[in-house]
Amino acid sequence: MPCLFALLAGLIFGIGLIVSGMANPAKVLGFLDLAGSWDPSLAFVMIGAIALTLLGVFVARRRGRTFLGLPLQWPANTGVTARLVLGSACFGIGWGLAGFCPGPALVALGAGYPKAVGFVAAMLAGMGVFEVVERARARR
Repeated sequence: MPCLFALLAGLIFGIGLIVSGMANPAKVLGFLDLAGSWDPSLAFVMIGAIALTLLGVFVARRRGRTFLGLPLQWPANTGVTARLVLGSACFGIGWGLAGFCPGPALVALGAGYPKAVGFVAAMLAGMGVFEVVERARARR
């Protein structure tokens, strides 16, 4: 049952990305172009997503369990670290250069955007490098 709900949540998320324009790199780059012809529409998408997430977190914290009765898994580390800041900076630079972040890139790949192929390949390569580095760190 959890896999079915995960699939449903992914489908809803993907549809939301398509409807909001987040899967279109030109729309995202227009939002990030503050000095040019700035497109503020994605700001409203983000505000709506943050508001809905805050509501969901509030309900989840009060319930203590998921709607399927499974235990909630909250992040163990909530501090701001150098790794977090560096990772966020890398994410932002990649988002600004390509107009994609991971979720929308997968949606765009499925929609047939050629640019998404290179982005997803680079993303998977980066994830692989991260795993290799983390395993090496764990062994030390």
